[in-house]
Amino acid sequence: MSARDNELTRGGLLAKNVVWNLFSIVVPFLVAIITIPILIDAIGKDRFGLLAISWMFVGYFSLFDFGLGRALTVLVAKCLGEQQHAKIPGLIWTAMTLMAVLGVIGFAIIFWLTPWLVGSVLEVPLELQQETKKAFYLLSLSIPFVIITVGLRGVIAAYQRFKLLTAIRIPMGIFTFVGPVAVLPFSTSLYPIVAVLVAGRFVAVLAHMLLMFRVVPEVRQSYRWDTSQLRPLFGFGGWMTVSNIVVPLMVSMDRFVIGVVLSVTAVAFYTTAYEIVFRLMVIPTAFVAVLLPAQSTTLAIEQGKDRRYSAELFNKGLNYIFITLFPLLLVISVFSFDGLKLWVGAEFASNGYQVMQWLAVGVLFYGLSLVPFSLVQSAGHPDWSAKLHLLELPIYLAGLWWALSHYGILGAALVWTLRAWLDALALYAMALMLIPECRASAIYFGTAIIVAVTLFIIGAQFDHLLEKLVFTMTVLAAFSYLVWRHVLEQKERQWLLRGLGIGIR
Repeated sequence: MSARDNELTRGGLLAKNVVWNLFSIVVPFLVAIITIPILIDAIGKDRFGLLAISWMFVGYFSLFDFGLGRALTVLVAKCLGEQQHAKIPGLIWTAMTLMAVLGVIGFAIIFWLTPWLVGSVLEVPLELQQETKKAFYLLSLSIPFVIITVGLRGVIAAYQRFKLLTAIRIPMGIFTFVGPVAVLPFSTSLYPIVAVLVAGRFVAVLAHMLLMFRVVPEVRQSYRWDTSQLRPLFGFGGWMTVSNIVVPLMVSMDRFVIGVVLSVTAVAFYTTAYEIVFRLMVIPTAFVAVLLPAQSTTLAIEQGKDRRYSAELFNKGLNYIFITLFPLLLVISVFSFDGLKLWVGAEFASNGYQVMQWLAVGVLFYGLSLVPFSLVQSAGHPDWSAKLHLLELPIYLAGLWWALSHYGILGAALVWTLRAWLDALALYAMALMLIPECRASAIYFGTAIIVAVTLFIIGAQFDHLLEKLVFTMTVLAAFSYLVWRHVLEQKERQWLLRGLGIGIR
């Protein structure tokens, strides 16, 4: 069977999975917009700040999995591509056992550190310390649930069952914000609110377990420990953990350094612009979550053969992310001053609009870099990207410190964008080494990026609103025509028209 004919790598399935993945991210976000003001009003700023930290903890507890969840996705997808189905139950049970052990270790560490975190690190007000300690003790109990859920999701993603995953993610995402609101008629204490969140995580792990048994029924037959899977799991997961730690540091460390070198006020100006632009990263993230298992399966099928379909899948990922991100980032860049002034006032607009313009360029580079990053992992070389990120970190921090000292927060935005560009360039070079067939499209993508950056720079020169409107509408009209006529295939145009509810004869 060729990669093109394989059920798990069909373009139609990938497109639908991307839509489901985006849907599972957007719906909880919309619910959060409604519920967060209610929570702030009911429990106060201090308790809400602690609740926000609790939400963050629930999300970042997945770091305790040491990359095993992503390793599981790649290795199971590879087994599917190589038709080695007999290996999958042992692989799954071995990984899930390791993740359960790591979860218990994570629980013990956070449980032990809770008094120090509450009393010294977070400096919780004295009147809230007792309930915060109880809440954090409870929160530590959720670590095994969170880590096991990451592994279960990794297995289901390898089978490209994103519709089923969305059926769980949306209600659980909604519950994360609605659950605390439901507690308010009975208590405004942090302890019962966190208890509800932990209960939700327990339900989530059960739901994912049942779904995994449905997708991979042979796992239910018997428990199987496979020692031979330890090396690939830890080898992949260990390097993945390096990237999981280093990349978030490079993405968000700029705000901390700004606070040290400049001031808290400068952090506010920078963060306001940054948060608006960076929210768009949910789009490439949704694409890449779908691409990872599809690329792993495709590379396994085409091993030792012509990797033309792997190259096609890679190019489609870049195409779709560019087509989606560029129009949104162009609008944000061109209208950065007007938008900030309308939203947060003239002072923030004057100090942050150029930061937003450069970060828009950086997010375009960063979003596109996720595709070669995913390919490198799918091909079984997470060490390549991890070593690159380890090399980048000290250089980036040194450059950031120097740029802040000389050019303020605009310097930080320039360095962030430069790092994103160099990272994308290096990862793309790695992708070309793995799939030489991608070289045919390198000139096309390079030209597209140069034109895009040029348009960002031209758009930043306009001062009057009418000029900005004319420029933006002209560029987007030309962009839409080129994409429709020369980038999208006939079946993709038909699928898009059907999705918009437009009949096709």
